[in-house]
Amino acid sequence: MDRISQLSDTLLLRILSELPTAKDVVETMVLSKRWLPLWKSVPYIDFDDDSYEDIDTGRFSRFVDRSLILHKAPIETLHFKLTKTSTVDDIGVWIEMAVQRHVRDLSINIDCTSSTTPVTVPRSLYTCCGMLVNLNLTSVTLTDASTLPSFSTLKYLFLSFVKYPGEEFVRRLLFSCGVLEHLYVDQCLDDNVTIFTVKVPSLKSAILHKSKDRYIDDEDGFVIDAPSLELLDVYNSTAGFCTIESAMPNIVKANVVVNHGPSEILSAITSVKRLYLCLSYAKDAYPVGSVFPRLVCLTICTSEIECFNLLMCLLRDSPSLKSLKLQVYIFFGIRDQGQRSCWNEPSSVPACLLSSLETFEWVNYEGTEEEKEVVAFILRSGRCLKKVNISSETTDSDKKLEML
Repeated sequence: MDRISQLSDTLLLRILSELPTAKDVVETMVLSKRWLPLWKSVPYIDFDDDSYEDIDTGRFSRFVDRSLILHKAPIETLHFKLTKTSTVDDIGVWIEMAVQRHVRDLSINIDCTSSTTPVTVPRSLYTCCGMLVNLNLTSVTLTDASTLPSFSTLKYLFLSFVKYPGEEFVRRLLFSCGVLEHLYVDQCLDDNVTIFTVKVPSLKSAILHKSKDRYIDDEDGFVIDAPSLELLDVYNSTAGFCTIESAMPNIVKANVVVNHGPSEILSAITSVKRLYLCLSYAKDAYPVGSVFPRLVCLTICTSEIECFNLLMCLLRDSPSLKSLKLQVYIFFGIRDQGQRSCWNEPSSVPACLLSSLETFEWVNYEGTEEEKEVVAFILRSGRCLKKVNISSETTDSDKKLEML
């Protein structure tokens, strides 16, 4: 007996919304008369042309057209994953249909790797954004517009490998997002933006990455003015910079991988609780006079032995630190084995070693004299240590040291 068909429409639509693609949803209409009209009311639709390998792309486009035309209820979520060049020609029409269906979650993911022709998203996208809450764009080219509407409801913006009309367009785009809370940016090569400016007072999380294949200089970077940030994730390990124009008193977690400007970033995030700091060089990286009263978890990644001085500064000014991890990698270049650190044991023991530090981990420990001195100082001074894990570059169990 078909017990599922006896469920309410609300529960059946919930079940249909969990199916992976629109094709799977539509195919349920053959189950029985009970299921025949249900697919037209599903609030979540996911079109994936990769699921149509056995038919021509023309049939896929007609399927999308027909599905959107016949759909009766408002569409909350509309996702497109397009891998065939011929299917992206209709994206403008589909976006206009999305506007009519009051879509609130729109995703356009292009992966036409065999084509050199960029996929340009029409201006109708900006009209659609008037009601959007979530917008996800991958591998598309945005069209310029002299004026942009107010994206008054947009809270989530995901921009991966997007090409823009220019830097001014990016500033206007983000400025028009008055209630934006979450921003993800992964800049690609030749995206027409050298300085990516983020000035959004309402922003709570910002993940800003520069692609590794960008051939850039000191003029390439990020400018951030987001005083409400709670999460900051910056990846710019090349020659670029990152400038912070306002303090972030609400910051909770920060992942910082930069080549220039770490001192300025640290000055703006003194309220952070969890910090991952990866630097190409550690000299002059620490802002004098800074205090991190809420910092409880710290990870430092660097290839320079001068990081020991930076480490001691952070320990000194982080009285509540509970977890410390060092990752000394040959990450930004060849490490000079002949170079010796100017590190000297502090005249006083940092407060966190005496009262709060419980976990200490060192990855890629090489056993140099400087490293031995740092480890000895932490083990000797850490009165609250419960776990210490020191491992060499290899992962062989016979070369791994664990001290409890």
